[in-house]
Amino acid sequence: MTTPEWLKPGVYGALLGAAALAIVGFSWGGWVTGGTARDRAEDLSQQTLTTAMVPVCLDMARNDPQRLAKIETIRTASRYQQRDALMEAGWATVPGADGPDRDIAQACLAAIDLAAPDTGEVDKG
Repeated sequence: MTTPEWLKPGVYGALLGAAALAIVGFSWGGWVTGGTARDRAEDLSQQTLTTAMVPVCLDMARNDPQRLAKIETIRTASRYQQRDALMEAGWATVPGADGPDRDIAQACLAAIDLAAPDTGEVDKG
């Protein structure tokens, strides 16, 4: 089947317009694929969960009868091992979880004032 000569410019224009629209939409328009949207949603939910669990971590730190010794252990650990020391203290293990969470430990570590005098106080968050 042959197409009429007058139809070809319209078809070419539609194809080029669709390609240009897709390029502009994905490059500058903020369009994303389903996989990217799912990844972003998972990241956001993990960040929200971590933020919500920091007060639980701080409360466990405040109520721990051995908090002075544990804070001193965390304080004397190298900067790169402080998160692991906080996880070993048990403060990053939320109720109902099997083990500590690294993201919660990092966020909780940022909320605990390790530079404070040895009063055992933990930031109110």
